[in-house]
Amino acid sequence: MSLRPLVLLSLVGLLVACSSEPPKPVAAKSQATQVIKTPASLGPLLPYQRELSGQLLGVPAGAEVELALLLIDERSRPQRLLASTKLIGNNQSLPFQLRFNPESFPAGARVELRGRASQSGQLTLHLPSVRINEATTQAMGPLQFVPAP
Repeated sequence: MSLRPLVLLSLVGLLVACSSEPPKPVAAKSQATQVIKTPASLGPLLPYQRELSGQLLGVPAGAEVELALLLIDERSRPQRLLASTKLIGNNQSLPFQLRFNPESFPAGARVELRGRASQSGQLTLHLPSVRINEATTQAMGPLQFVPAP
């Protein structure tokens, strides 16, 4: 094989590569994690859903907050996850909505709302357990995070 067809093929390949559109810049990861579900982004409450809502206090900016509605046994151990959500702290009062199916809420069982906040993968704050007695839509009001042990 002569050198001329190889050079020509390489030149055509280079022209094709240069003529394509430049790749679109990828948004920084920190911007992608700043998305916080607000009441407007969740949409209307469906007929089979109930929700817990309120304000989380004491969460620093950038902290990842996880809220969970858990079925708890007699030894205070979580047995089943009923609902959960993740939010990003903003160093202000952080609104939350946690939707759940009331049919998954066992009658007579102990159900608690628990939360934790972490920064850079390290647990920094936690929400003292809040007992949920009824499978109804409830406004929890302000809930204060405290330093993790």
